[in-house]
Amino acid sequence: MYLEINEDFVRRSIKPRKASSHKGENGAVMIIGGSWMYHGAPFLAAMAALRCGVDLAYIAAPEKIVPSIRALSPAVIAIPLTDMKLTRGAVRRILRMISKVDALVIGPGLDSGSEPGIELVVEEAATLGKGIVLDATALYRDVLRYISGRKAVLTPHAGEFKRVFGVEVPGTLEERIQLVKESAKKNEVTILLKGRVDVISDGVETAVNRTGSPAMTTGGTGDILSGIVAAFLAWGTEPFRAAASAAWINGKAGELAASKRGLHIIATDLLDEIPEVMKKFDRIIEE
Repeated sequence: MYLEINEDFVRRSIKPRKASSHKGENGAVMIIGGSWMYHGAPFLAAMAALRCGVDLAYIAAPEKIVPSIRALSPAVIAIPLTDMKLTRGAVRRILRMISKVDALVIGPGLDSGSEPGIELVVEEAATLGKGIVLDATALYRDVLRYISGRKAVLTPHAGEFKRVFGVEVPGTLEERIQLVKESAKKNEVTILLKGRVDVISDGVETAVNRTGSPAMTTGGTGDILSGIVAAFLAWGTEPFRAAASAAWINGKAGELAASKRGLHIIATDLLDEIPEVMKKFDRIIEE
């Protein structure tokens, strides 16, 4: 048995905002990623979280690309790291900042060879009870022992799923659902397997998401998805609901972008549409 994610499911996953809320009370996220070749990936994730409604988004990236990231928007807070890879030395500045955020995304655009730093960050974030999203470079087999039983979401495509779990993703939806559920249960994690139909499971509950568009093959849409998942985790949403709701919102934003631009969208078009998708869920309560 599995759920079909719909608008009502997402609505029940979003808490109303207090009329008296102040900066920081509606979530803060940190994106750890970027490299000499991929300065846009962490930026897209950070902006997706901000467009969802979090108050603050930090980007920890190699100092050589920080000027490029800062030039993209004044809305993000960039933290320069000393090395191009996420070395143990580069991680020190991140570790001092983790207490300031509610959720982290690790991996978008990150250079290979960053495993030692990834593991230090994941271990510290998990100990502090922070929400963790692992994507791209942060998806590898050994990382599982650091996140098992933690507040974590993995967002692999089929190739990354095989890299992490050592199993080829089958072709039929029914087989994919079964594989994701079994893998999530065995490793005590939440998995969001990206595809034409997304499959989400924490080993107990399983869901599929059918929103999206063939136009979303453009680079960066997965980074945006990671940022949306982080926003939900920053609001205190449990990982399964966070991952499932994020998949639906990301797909709906892609549908809206494609309805205006056909098969010619770029990732930033999704960022522009996230508020259109999200505003129907806006609720403000008086204390």
